[in-house]
Amino acid sequence: MLRGLSIQPRSFPLHSPFRISRGVKTAADVVTVELAQGDCIGRGESVPYARYGESVAAVIAEVESLRDDLCAGMGRDELQARLGPGAARNALDAALWDLESRLMRVSVSSRLAQAPHRPLVTALTVVIDTPQAMEKAAAGIADAGLIKIKVDADDPVARIEAVRRGAPAARLIVDPNESWTIDLLRETQDALVRLKVDLLEQPLPSDADDALRGFTSRIPICADEACHTSSDLSALVGRYQAINIKLDKTGGLTEAWRLLRAAKAQGFEIMVGCMVCSSLGIAPALEIAREAEFIDLDGPLWLASDYPDGVTLQGGMLMPPSPGFWGG
Repeated sequence: MLRGLSIQPRSFPLHSPFRISRGVKTAADVVTVELAQGDCIGRGESVPYARYGESVAAVIAEVESLRDDLCAGMGRDELQARLGPGAARNALDAALWDLESRLMRVSVSSRLAQAPHRPLVTALTVVIDTPQAMEKAAAGIADAGLIKIKVDADDPVARIEAVRRGAPAARLIVDPNESWTIDLLRETQDALVRLKVDLLEQPLPSDADDALRGFTSRIPICADEACHTSSDLSALVGRYQAINIKLDKTGGLTEAWRLLRAAKAQGFEIMVGCMVCSSLGIAPALEIAREAEFIDLDGPLWLASDYPDGVTLQGGMLMPPSPGFWGG
């Protein structure tokens, strides 16, 4: 039986504006959930996303609506049935995983039969700006093993070329965030190959991606907004070659793990991503990241101030949080 549930909004200012095709973010607005049982506290964090009709207030209300059931002992399995995928379920799912592991004194990694955490190569993001500014930003992280380039439909090739000049050796992901058309996708194929782009993430709007059926891309295309849970996979076959698993889309690690296993079985490459969030939002995603071909978990690196025992970037590698930060 829980002895307490705490739900708090929190805003983390960013050190620089985060610009993508649909807008600019200057702070990470999150919802933090804490579940207390005995002397143990489990924590979770989620990022309500307007693209999916979410807000901080609505997510808090969703979590609050389950207070009595949670305090009566509702677990993760029932949570999957009571809440749909999204930020509210993610925050609660993460807090339940954390609490369970602390009560059991068995780490989440061990429960998933995973090895201890190790440093990982994460994508570092270059946001939309002038080509000159993007080249300068890329030069500043040229030693990164993987760079993600945010673009829109306004001369994306010039921006990708600028980043490639700044970082000649890095692997590249290009992310238009649903801003392209199928014609623009066709027009950019030669440039994407010439600039050695490894992955193209969600170029078309998710409700217009039927145009991808029958289109043979020279660069693997990754579903982001088009893929939330394992139930989406069948519709992605023949359109995408990879999927981006984000816990705020799946509604937590429980469904993310199910999606990972199902996607691998169907031959999709795996990318694990995040919203701009703190290390508390990243920690559960690290359980998926071990099995991903592409890792994009630099959200906390955009914060002016993160949890002091959270993830850090050292020598181009994402270092895991301190022991005991989340998940036992």
